[in-house]
Amino acid sequence: MGCACNKRKKKFEVVLEGGKVVFTHSIESTANTVAKRYPGSTVREQPPATVTAKTPAAKTL
Repeated sequence: MGCACNKRKKKFEVVLEGGKVVFTHSIESTANTVAKRYPGSTVREQPPATVTAKTPAAKTL
């Protein structure tokens, strides 16, 4: 079974005014430092990944 170490780890994104994510990191202070390079950018916590339901594969005859 695989490791779930990163499952609970927070990630932070540097986001430009238009909503484009330009940088992602697990340490908030690093994201804040990078955000200083982009005027008007903000740092936010990355939303958790959503799990989508898998559709069954089509059967071939």
